[in-house]
Amino acid sequence: MDPREYELMYKVEDEHWWYRGMASVTRALLNRWYRSQTRLDILDAGCGAGSAMSTFLADYGQVTGIDIHPLALGYCRKRGLTRIARASALSLPFASAQFDVVTSFDVLYEKAVENDLAALIEFARVLLPGGRVFLRLPAYDWLRGRHDEMVHTKKRYTTKQAAQLLAESGLVVEHISFANMFLFPIAVLKRWGEKLFSTEGGRSDLNLNAGIFNTLFEKILTSEATLIAGTSLPFGLSVVAVGRKRRAA
Repeated sequence: MDPREYELMYKVEDEHWWYRGMASVTRALLNRWYRSQTRLDILDAGCGAGSAMSTFLADYGQVTGIDIHPLALGYCRKRGLTRIARASALSLPFASAQFDVVTSFDVLYEKAVENDLAALIEFARVLLPGGRVFLRLPAYDWLRGRHDEMVHTKKRYTTKQAAQLLAESGLVVEHISFANMFLFPIAVLKRWGEKLFSTEGGRSDLNLNAGIFNTLFEKILTSEATLIAGTSLPFGLSVVAVGRKRRAA
């Protein structure tokens, strides 16, 4: 990821409609299995600037974060987070069968993760039997745009590809869906506009100030949370998936 993205994330992720809406989606998914449990051991693999760790994930238990980039960990420390370590998703510095939950939000698609399957196998290794991985990934390779250049996107996924990835890692696919369906047409128009009116250099979507639409977009995305947790949306800008580690026979 371009180092400038970490500063942008730190500045906007607590208020930006996309982060807030996706937090609601993830809460709905977590509540499907862990509504009454608040003492989970959670690993946020690729924690970035730490917003998920310091906000909604903390409601479910003790959260540990890892990230490969020291800038990201610096912003985590600014948030007062201490249970953090510099590490790659491909080589987690933890014992096997240690965590109840592993979360990975928009990480496995990056070029820095050379092998997404190997990373997911690592996530499964550190999970307790019966534990779960919660993934979020960008959808559809044809939706690549300038933002993908800034965050060093290697690939974007379909639900079928994400399900196959979970299965190949040995995890049981418990739930999978697209997300951010209602705003999908706007994003497609934006991507087409980028291609028609191409300019030099990439530009992160986080640079785009939604202004008066920020609250509206957040409400639209948040409105999908219950739907996503209960069923599978047919298309969207992201893929969300839940995989469970099998219990020993």
